[in-house]
Amino acid sequence: MGPHPAVAAIRLAVRRALHDILDDHQTSSAEKTPHERPPTPLVLVACSGGADSMALASALAFEAPKLGIRAGGITVDHGLQPGSDLRADEVALRLRELGLDPVESVAVTVGREGGPEAAARDARYAALDAASVRHGACAVLLGHTRDDQAETVLLGLARGSGIRSLSGMAAVSGAGGRYRRPFLQLDRQTARKACLVQSLPVWDDPHNADPAYTRSRLRHEGLPALEKALGKGVVEALARTAQLSRDDADALDAWAGQAEAAVRDAAGLLECAKLYALPPAVRRRILRRAAIEAGAPAGSLFARHIEEVDRLITGWRGQGAINLPGKVVAQRQGGRLVIRQG
Repeated sequence: MGPHPAVAAIRLAVRRALHDILDDHQTSSAEKTPHERPPTPLVLVACSGGADSMALASALAFEAPKLGIRAGGITVDHGLQPGSDLRADEVALRLRELGLDPVESVAVTVGREGGPEAAARDARYAALDAASVRHGACAVLLGHTRDDQAETVLLGLARGSGIRSLSGMAAVSGAGGRYRRPFLQLDRQTARKACLVQSLPVWDDPHNADPAYTRSRLRHEGLPALEKALGKGVVEALARTAQLSRDDADALDAWAGQAEAAVRDAAGLLECAKLYALPPAVRRRILRRAAIEAGAPAGSLFARHIEEVDRLITGWRGQGAINLPGKVVAQRQGGRLVIRQG
C-alpha cells in the first residue's frame, strides 16, 4: 500500500524540485576543472515548525538520499515572542529526528524598516543567505504554498505596483537560483494533512492569526470574503494570475533590456525622443532600472515615482527635477533625461 495521497503529493513536488537542483548542480560542476568540482550537493530546508515547512522537511528527508543529495535544515529565531529561542531549539530537534544534517538554529535581530512583516522577512532571508553560504548549500527549499501565492498576489494588487507585483513568488529565485518553492502548486491543507497522517508535530505561529498583521487579516478575512462573494476557486485563479503575470513581466523586462542600449546616446544618457517612441510598459522599465542604478533603493521605488519621471518625457512642460528615494534626482536637460545622485 502506497503513502497517503497528501504525502505522495508533497514527495512528488520535492522530488521534481530536487531533480531540477541536481541538473543545475551538474551543469555548474561540468564548467569547473576536476579538482574544483564540489562535493555531494547539499540542500537545506527553511523550517519554522509550521505545517508547510514541516511537510517540506519530511519530504526532503525522504527523497534526498535516493538522489544522492545531502539534506539539512535551518530554522530562524526572530526573537519576536517570549520563548522563541526554545521553540527554535525544538524545531531543530525535530529536523534532526527526521535525519537531516546539518541542522542549525539561527537567531536574528528584526529591525523596523518597512514595517514588522517586511523587517522580519528581510532578517530571515539574510540569515538564510548566510547559512547557505556557510554550509556550502546549492539550494534552500521554502514551504510557500498556493495559498501563500494567492495572498501575495492580492497584496501586490492592493499596492498598485504593476504587473511584476502581481506575479507573486517565483518557483526559483535568489542569487544563482538559491531559493526553490516546490509547493506553489499545492494548497495549504495538503501540507497540513501530510503532517497529520505522518504524526509530525506542528507549531502554529500566533502571528499568523494576529489581525495586527496585514497578511493575517487577508488570510482570515479577505480571502474567505472573496470566496463567499465569488465562489470557490479564487485561490487557484489568483495563482494562475501570478504565473501569467510573471510570464508577461519577464517578456517585458527582456524587451526593455534589449531596447535600453538603443535609447542612449554616445555618452550613455537617455534620449527623451527615443524613450517617447517606446511602449509605456517598456519605457517605464528602463526608467526604473536607471533610477536603481543611480542609487534609488528598489524596495522604496514605487509606481508613482516612475510615473512622475515618465511625465518628464510624455508631458514635458518645463517642470523641474523629480526627487526619488535614495537622494536620486531625475531631470530633463537638452532633450536628455539625467538620473543621478542629487
